[in-house]
Amino acid sequence: MADLTPIAPDGAQTGTGETGAGETPAGPVRLGRDQGGARRRQARPNRTAPPDAQAISGTAEINGGALPERLPEPEEEPPLLTFAELLFFAYRDFIAEPDAILAAFGFGRAHHRVLHFVNRQPGLRVNDLLDILKITKQSLARVLKQLVDEGYIAQRSGEHDRRERRLYATEKGRALAAELSEPLLRRLEQALGDLAPEQAEIVRQFLCDMIAPEERARVARVIATAPPSPPARPARRNAGGAERARGAAGASSSRRRAERE
Repeated sequence: MADLTPIAPDGAQTGTGETGAGETPAGPVRLGRDQGGARRRQARPNRTAPPDAQAISGTAEINGGALPERLPEPEEEPPLLTFAELLFFAYRDFIAEPDAILAAFGFGRAHHRVLHFVNRQPGLRVNDLLDILKITKQSLARVLKQLVDEGYIAQRSGEHDRRERRLYATEKGRALAAELSEPLLRRLEQALGDLAPEQAEIVRQFLCDMIAPEERARVARVIATAPPSPPARPARRNAGGAERARGAAGASSSRRRAERE
């Protein structure tokens, strides 16, 4: 039978010698082998000492790591985080009314963006629209097909290059674009109408600075090449008429989707 008595560093046997019953050897224990080559059991140090027996000075050893005596004070929030949140809420409310109008037609924000830039830049090339919106060809193809099929956008070949696809808003598309722009312009007028010209310029410069530096010149060209906005806003419907029109548009959109299915 193998001798399982641990061997102390100096070679003397422990467990029944100098140490008393229930005591742990003072020094580390190395493994020995019996005559048959089997490894002897390792004597494990006593790790069940009560907490008050641990020496604590500044830190306490827990699971091999050091726990600070006091947790650090929570860091202050970055002051600009408030601006980020304000931008979120401002955009949420800025786009809420157009979202409701789009939903009545079965459209989403991607349809709004496509229709807006096509309406602002008649003859816009598909590749240029992709560059403006920064979306994939597949995403644009799906949205554009729906707007073309339902008569809001027309596609024509380029005058000099027949392979080019030029996009134009139809009369129906221009009317919808105007209806979508009306609540946006109204909200901007409410926010900026009382500002002095130099204050409005600060706001404009802030918006420009929020654009990625490598994109600012391109955005400036897009804005500069767009024709001026019409001076008069589209006539607003009364509340009941607007609701009836949207309800009719939603029903018509549902019928069209059912026919396609």
